[in-house]
Amino acid sequence: MSAPARPLSSVPLAVKLLLAAALALQLGWQAGRPPPRARAEALPPPPSPAALRLASLGDPLALSRLLMLYVQGHDDQAGVAIAWRELDYGRIRQWLERVLELDPRSQYPLLAASEVYGAVGDPARVRQMLELVYERFGEDPDRRWPWLAHAAVVAQHRLHDLPLARRYAQAIRLRATGPRVPAWARELELFVLEDMDQAEATRALIGALLSSGQITDANELRFLEQRLQKLPPPARPSP
Repeated sequence: MSAPARPLSSVPLAVKLLLAAALALQLGWQAGRPPPRARAEALPPPPSPAALRLASLGDPLALSRLLMLYVQGHDDQAGVAIAWRELDYGRIRQWLERVLELDPRSQYPLLAASEVYGAVGDPARVRQMLELVYERFGEDPDRRWPWLAHAAVVAQHRLHDLPLARRYAQAIRLRATGPRVPAWARELELFVLEDMDQAEATRALIGALLSSGQITDANELRFLEQRLQKLPPPARPSP
């Protein structure tokens, strides 16, 4: 037969106090410990183009979409959310370029570069993404002009780098010449020049647009003529 359970009242007071003190110490130690922190894993280098072509099994478009999901999911790992300013933007650029190589007609990588990763509050990282858009724009300007236009606006109004904004806007005017490129995109350089207080350059650009023969829409022609009339008169050469 087992011994009958002893009532709690029979436990000596010293033992009760010792147990209570031990419990208090355990609770205090647990409360004082810092919470466990999940560590973010660095974005690895992307596979080589040859390896990706082999892995695509003849369907590079599907693989390109999977790569975009992988890259965009990297900043939200299990147990930790990574701020964009802490990401390795050099690696992000490499992955976005791999996606473009798999699917050159995809708009998503440059959209992500200009509007998603370009929204980080770090000018150096923003410039990395804008330069990616500018460099890849030339491969298909009539389709990729929207992201370079957005890059020009970011350079003008967020980075306050007017020469950079003009560089992007000028590239759109000179290279995105397809019939589906809207008038405002071709004229984006005008607004940058006006912000730069470059009346003479603005006048010259309007004259070039009017004489190029590319503009046939009556409303667009009227808009340019009105902008020309609102410019201050040209400075007279000193005698």
